[in-house]
Order: sequence, then C-alpha cells, then structure tokens
Amino acid sequence: MNESKKMALLAVEALEDKKAEDITIIDISEVSVLADYFIIADGLNRNQVQAMADSAEEALGRAGYDAKQIEGYQSANWILMDYKDIIVHVFSKEDRAFYDLERIWRDGKQISKEDLQ
Repeated sequence: MNESKKMALLAVEALEDKKAEDITIIDISEVSVLADYFIIADGLNRNQVQAMADSAEEALGRAGYDAKQIEGYQSANWILMDYKDIIVHVFSKEDRAFYDLERIWRDGKQISKEDLQ
C-alpha cells in the first residue's frame, strides 16, 4: 500500500470513529498536483466537526504524518487539513452543500474505502 493510500485510510477511519456523515473520497492524482486524495466529510455541529478534525489529526500524527497546514478550526464551518499527499475537508452540512467540492472536483474519481485497502 502506498503512503497516500495509507494516510487516506487512516483519515477515513478516524472520521468514521467520530460518526462523520457522508464521507467521500476523491482520487485527484490524475487531475491535479495538489494531492493524491481529497477526503470530504461533514458533521452535525461545531463540536462534532472539531472532534472529527481532532481525530484525523491524532490518527495521522500517531502514524508519523504531520499536517502541513490546518485552517478553519476555530469557526468549524470548513476545516481544511493539508497533509500534502491527502487533503481532508471537514464541513458543517450547510457549508459542504454551499461549496460543493464534489462538483468542483468531478474530474477526479470517487472511490470507496475498500479501494484504499
């Protein structure tokens, strides 16, 4: 398993641990140099969104991956976590619908968690 797949799987499982809703994984490796994967999920409220981000950061950190940048944590409307090979987007429901990253990145390939294993 390559590093970016391993990172993506860790992030997805950490988000699942905090009951993330509608987790979407987009393989953007063939359409962008930004990263290999976008992981997008949403939560019901500010506390859950922050807990999801904390869980992902902790799981990735334990595995030796440090975030290059984390933005939006205080407002918790859209927390962007840049790990270079993967980018984790944790949204409130309203902001996820508004920004609609799945539409913007439709040239990428939506994959399942099983595709990462």
